[in-house]
Amino acid sequence: MPASGVRAAAIAARLSDLGLPARVEEHGRHTSVEAEVPDSLTADSWREVLEAVAEADRFGLLATSLNDRTLWAVVHKAVPTTGDVGGPSHQR
Repeated sequence: MPASGVRAAAIAARLSDLGLPARVEEHGRHTSVEAEVPDSLTADSWREVLEAVAEADRFGLLATSLNDRTLWAVVHKAVPTTGDVGGPSHQR
């Protein structure tokens, strides 16, 4: 599992421990975590949830007019280095 997957799994585990079952999905350039947030989440729980997703590279909350709330977090995958592509042996 790539490092992004490990970080995302750790975030998902913390969310699940807080009562928010999370889904983890691998994508080409990142790993995502999503969890539905109930209306009954307390202020203390919100603080813990925010501490968990703060470990991600990006996170947010998608809220709809139907009172659905989905918390999301993204962990970027490392970009492999390719060296000096246009170095001395580069021909035009």
